[in-house]
Amino acid sequence: MGDQKESLRKITHTLALKNEEISNFVCTLKQSLDNLEANSNRVQGDLESEFTSLHSVLDGMKESMLTRIKQERASRTYELQSQLSACSKALESSEELLELANQTMCSSETDGFNQAAKDIKDSVTMAPAFRLSLKAKASDNMSHLMVDFSQERGMLQSLKFLPVPATPEIQVSECQVCDNTVTIAWTLPEPDSKIDHYILEHRRTNHEGPPRIREDYPWMVLEGIKEMEHTLTGLRFDTRYMTFRVRACNKAVAGEFSEPVTLETHAFTFKLDAASSHQNLKVEDLSVEWDSSGGKIQEMRKEKNRTNSPMHSPARSALMSPKRAPTARPGRDRFTAESYTVLADTMIDAGQQYWEVKFDKESKAFAVGVALRSLGRFDQLGKSSASWCIHLNNWLQQSLTAKHNNKARTLDCPIPNSIGVYVNYDEGVLSFYNSKTKQLMHTFKTKFQQPVIPAFMVWNGSFSVVTGLQVPSIVQSGQRKNSGTSSSNASLT
Repeated sequence: MGDQKESLRKITHTLALKNEEISNFVCTLKQSLDNLEANSNRVQGDLESEFTSLHSVLDGMKESMLTRIKQERASRTYELQSQLSACSKALESSEELLELANQTMCSSETDGFNQAAKDIKDSVTMAPAFRLSLKAKASDNMSHLMVDFSQERGMLQSLKFLPVPATPEIQVSECQVCDNTVTIAWTLPEPDSKIDHYILEHRRTNHEGPPRIREDYPWMVLEGIKEMEHTLTGLRFDTRYMTFRVRACNKAVAGEFSEPVTLETHAFTFKLDAASSHQNLKVEDLSVEWDSSGGKIQEMRKEKNRTNSPMHSPARSALMSPKRAPTARPGRDRFTAESYTVLADTMIDAGQQYWEVKFDKESKAFAVGVALRSLGRFDQLGKSSASWCIHLNNWLQQSLTAKHNNKARTLDCPIPNSIGVYVNYDEGVLSFYNSKTKQLMHTFKTKFQQPVIPAFMVWNGSFSVVTGLQVPSIVQSGQRKNSGTSSSNASLT
């Protein structure tokens, strides 16, 4: 009895779900019918409007061309009538003169004949008939205003509904991701002269492959693209991938989206670990400011920061590194005394990474570099074997030095506004660049025995960090060029 009730309960539940599914589908069908009616009325109205507009254009052209014919006829009529009037007057005068000459010829009087003949001769010389042009000033031919609408009639007869544009296809082999830009290229199955523009959509994602049902990030829309490629600039790659799709549009309708394509946009992203900072450093997101009041301003840090230890790895997001075993989180007095240091929350244990830091050049002291997790709470960057850095000193006299293991080398280069930091963990390379000009400032060459963490120090000043950057092409090419040369900084490695 109990089994039958359970079985019946399952059947009832299944039927209820099916009924709900069918009910939802019925609602969908009703909505589709309503949409069909509305959309049909809309396109019918658009069609009538287009034909009305076409008729208006034809009527306007007809009026313009009829006006041209009337103007041409009036102009030529005036020329011919004027010429006809002048010729009629000249003919009348000539007939009178001819009659006078005939009468004189028939006269028998000899006394007045000579004078009459002289008068007639003078009149003939001045007669209008001999000054007239006997060529019509205007032609009666109007064939130049004839029309042939056979081609246009054929075009009108070929009018049909505008086809939906074909679906583009993104050419992955032609797409490029470098220098914080992405270039997307696509093609159409066949040429289409009716295409007016393209719409490109993209969104960030943390996984490879086509979009999933639920994504963390919305689609970003770029409209009005005229060419079959587009370059996105000024990007910050704070996710591992970006997904793209594109569709073609004509004057009336947009086609279907292409199959989404996901491109890897690898870049190093981290945050500053506020719980690791010295009590005199005020950490806000990716900015740090010296605060002489002390008093552990970081008391306001969220509790989650206290467990946000640097155990993430940009190169091991899919496969956990054996070097990343969880360790106990240090206390919030991670650095104290004159070690005015703050660490990132993400370690580097493989690959090539790049980030930039903009600092206040008026700071009394500033340093940027990397450190091992074993960096002591009293250690200053560059003054132990567990850290490498570039150090700006504005105390008493200004200097820029490369420091490691308490050894320093003065750098003979202008102090930039911001510094780019490049790490090739596998090859043991740490390089510093002028982030604007990409001029190499200094390179450490070593062998990292443990994962390293971006590290920063500031005293009486401030700085901000820019992450989510790809390794610039000029940096990569410069590293390849210098990979076979010996390091001039061996004493500091």
